[in-house]
Amino acid sequence: MHITEIIAQAAASGKSRFSFELLPPLKGEGTQQIFDTIDSLMEFSPAFCSITSHREDVKYVEKENGLLERHTVRRRPGTVGISAAIMKRYGLTVIPHLICGGQSRYDIEDALIDFDFLDIDNVLALRGDNIRGEHAFKNLPDGHRHASELVAQISRMNRGEFIDGEVEQCRNTSFCIGVAGYPEKHAEAPNPTEDLNRLKEKVDAGASFIITQMSFDNAKIFAFIDACRTLGINVPIVPGIKPFSSKTQLTMLPQIFHVDIPDELVREVERCKDNAAVRQVGVEWAITQGRELIAKGIPVIHFYTMGKADNIVRILRELF
Repeated sequence: MHITEIIAQAAASGKSRFSFELLPPLKGEGTQQIFDTIDSLMEFSPAFCSITSHREDVKYVEKENGLLERHTVRRRPGTVGISAAIMKRYGLTVIPHLICGGQSRYDIEDALIDFDFLDIDNVLALRGDNIRGEHAFKNLPDGHRHASELVAQISRMNRGEFIDGEVEQCRNTSFCIGVAGYPEKHAEAPNPTEDLNRLKEKVDAGASFIITQMSFDNAKIFAFIDACRTLGINVPIVPGIKPFSSKTQLTMLPQIFHVDIPDELVREVERCKDNAAVRQVGVEWAITQGRELIAKGIPVIHFYTMGKADNIVRILRELF
């Protein structure tokens, strides 16, 4: 089922639902840990699950002569496989992430063909991150520089248009395309207005729904939704939230995800004596956020699990 249909059904029922994001297992790990996480969440009837995709990373190995040798590695392959495994095991709608970084247009087309063969008809189209150590995003010579270009390729494929031209007797794909939105603007955007313009480009190119970056401030989420509507972005918007779980996240989350932490939350976390207390604060803050989002009629709330589900379960018990 398309994500837009799931969201529409939740809105029509007047009963909010939740979704969650998972990381594929690290290379060499099995599926049990990820299945254990999903097992703990299934009793709350998740609307869907998104699976992240990770580009190549850089590893430096010291040689005998003391020089460093640069290696390219992929630490979390398997987005397509784990998405299919989850769908088969649980009957849960999945959204694999598809990124521009490290991929050519042909790589992307092949991945979309695999998705189609596996009956995966939802995808989250993202530019992806820079390679570690690079200060600017670099696409492959035959790749995409912007997520809007990736969305356009998927949309063309839905119309039966392939890179090398149309094929005979084409069974058109029907991908429902999601994109990312940033309530506090993308880190590389010069200002919020330009960031919203880039988001509109993605929607105009064929995106059907938006999942936001995590935010700890509902006022910013609501302001973002209002700004989208004012600009003519009328597709469903799924707010993303994440429960705080450690003191180090006070610096790590703003550094990695470029999000602000509200003063009140900062003060509460700093008063905690240990991370067990921080996790309790994180659970309570997310419950408060969730209740307000539900009261405002948000059909689906998206949780960033980072592979941990115990705190999410505690939140879901209060909200759903």
